[in-house]
Amino acid sequence: MRKIVLAAAIATSALGLAACGETAETTDETVAEMNADAETVADDATATAEEGMAGMEEGAEGMAADTEAAVDEAVENAEAEAEEMTSE
Repeated sequence: MRKIVLAAAIATSALGLAACGETAETTDETVAEMNADAETVADDATATAEEGMAGMEEGAEGMAADTEAAVDEAVENAEAEAEEMTSE
C-alpha cells in the first residue's frame, strides 16, 4: 500500500513538472530558492527563540531579586518580633 501511495506521489510530481514545462535548470533554481527560504525561516525561528530565552532569563532574575527582598523583609520582621518578645 505504501509503495502504491509513494508511486502515485512521484507520478503526480513528475506530471506536474512536465505540465508546467519546467526544465531541470529551472527546477534546480526553484530548489535553491526553497532551500534559501528554509534557511531564512530557520534563522528567524532561532532568533525568536533566543529573544524569548533572554526575556525569560531577565524575568527569572527579576523574580530572584523580588524573592530575596521578600526573604530579607521576613527576616527583619522576625528579628523585630523576637526582640519585642525578649524585651517584654
